[in-house]
Amino acid sequence: MQPSDADVKPAGIPQLSLPQSAGPIHWLALALVLLAGVSLRFHCLACKPFWFDEAFSVEIGRIGWKDFFHLLWWREANMSLYYLLLRGWLHVGQSPFTIRALSVVISAGALAAIYWLAHSLYDRRVALVATALLAVNAFDIRYAQEARSYSLFVLLATLSSGFLIAFLKDPTRRNRTAYICFSVLAVYAHFYALLLVAAHWLGFRWGGVPGTISDESRTNIARQLRRCWIAIGISVLPLLVFVAKTGAGPLKWIQRPGPSQFADFVTYACDGLPLVYAAACLLALLPLRKNVPFRRSDWPSWRLHFLAIWLLFPIALTVLLSFARPVFLPRYMIFCLPALLILTAVGLTSLRTTWLSAAVVGAVLLLSAHYVPFVYSHDFDDERDASGAATDFILDHSAPGDGVIFHIAATRVPYEFFRSLRARKNTASPSFTGQLGPEILFPRHGAGLDYRDFTGKPTADFVREAAATHSRIWLMLMNNGPTGEPDPTTRMLTQTLPKAFPKMQQWNFARVEVRLYSK
Repeated sequence: MQPSDADVKPAGIPQLSLPQSAGPIHWLALALVLLAGVSLRFHCLACKPFWFDEAFSVEIGRIGWKDFFHLLWWREANMSLYYLLLRGWLHVGQSPFTIRALSVVISAGALAAIYWLAHSLYDRRVALVATALLAVNAFDIRYAQEARSYSLFVLLATLSSGFLIAFLKDPTRRNRTAYICFSVLAVYAHFYALLLVAAHWLGFRWGGVPGTISDESRTNIARQLRRCWIAIGISVLPLLVFVAKTGAGPLKWIQRPGPSQFADFVTYACDGLPLVYAAACLLALLPLRKNVPFRRSDWPSWRLHFLAIWLLFPIALTVLLSFARPVFLPRYMIFCLPALLILTAVGLTSLRTTWLSAAVVGAVLLLSAHYVPFVYSHDFDDERDASGAATDFILDHSAPGDGVIFHIAATRVPYEFFRSLRARKNTASPSFTGQLGPEILFPRHGAGLDYRDFTGKPTADFVREAAATHSRIWLMLMNNGPTGEPDPTTRMLTQTLPKAFPKMQQWNFARVEVRLYSK
């Protein structure tokens, strides 16, 4: 009787079961690493102010279901899984600390996931070191403390790769289904996960199925993997349609990367130790020098190629594409971090003597941890906006009868978030009453936010009509011109409003400008 697809087990690949020799010292060390990683992520969680992207996440999570799905389809399909999870999490609490705690909880899961993946690929020692490196990695901690999808992206990318390895070791229907599910979820967490799936495909296209198995078994496994990728493609078809429909519009704000930006990304991902990480990765990849050109190989060589492709392919592709259309952004590459850390762990633990390896690992962890306090008060990206301070200023200085216009519709989103915080503080009410601050003139399509309030710009005719019915109008501008020049909407407002309001006062905040026009 011929074996079924689910019965094919590649020979020459170590199985997933843990050795019986796992001692209490190892588990105690792992527990301390996990505790330290979670503590570093919860520490100073609310130290940095909320900014536009985080407020955007919350307001998408708070609008009605009809508006929610309409907005996802027409504008915000990326990160849709995170927005869905956040909708439920907001019932726990809506303070900045509580909102960000969702990302920390997810990041804690990523710590466990990288241990499982590294152990599946190597052994318990490599897994512990890789988990420790992730626990103190400042780049990961930075985005684990943000109300965005990046920690979810890391977790799902790790689980997707982990179940791919689990399927190779034990090609059961359960592992195959898990690989499909976590890959699809990763794409809905961030559509750059398509690059991860492409890296998986490229690894098998290049190296085939690893292990010393028969050609028939190899063909069966390859057939199942093709079915997996077809299933993933069908499952993410709505997102692919969204990408085809919107084109590069959602990414048009990304600037073309220069050498300094790429160098900064490498430095951030390596905890300020790029030379150390590079040396460790090269040390890990040294065995491949005996297998050039790469062919269908044994498991030790294949897993190194797997990690190298996962780490390098998405970064190289996005950098190359950025010469035509900028698509490389450091934080979008965070899903490559597990591959980097596992390769680094392999290199650090491959030193000849145990005591030397332990000393080097300890030194690297201490130097990495020294970099962590930086992220509690700084960002790796551009300066975050002060939309919260600008909102508070308008609320503190507005008068009855005032109106407010947002020069880009989405600017209303952070304003609504910070206004709701003020409303809860002032009234101790669980819901916003809508009576705080000036009357919202644009964008406004109802009593509260709906999907139409996330896009659009005011027209000159609308501004003239609003000016005729108000004695004072506030204007809030954000990210006004990436090159320092005002955008067309700002120029229109600057020309139109003074015709009805001869007096103008101006206040500047980080990436936000507030104006008050009065008669």
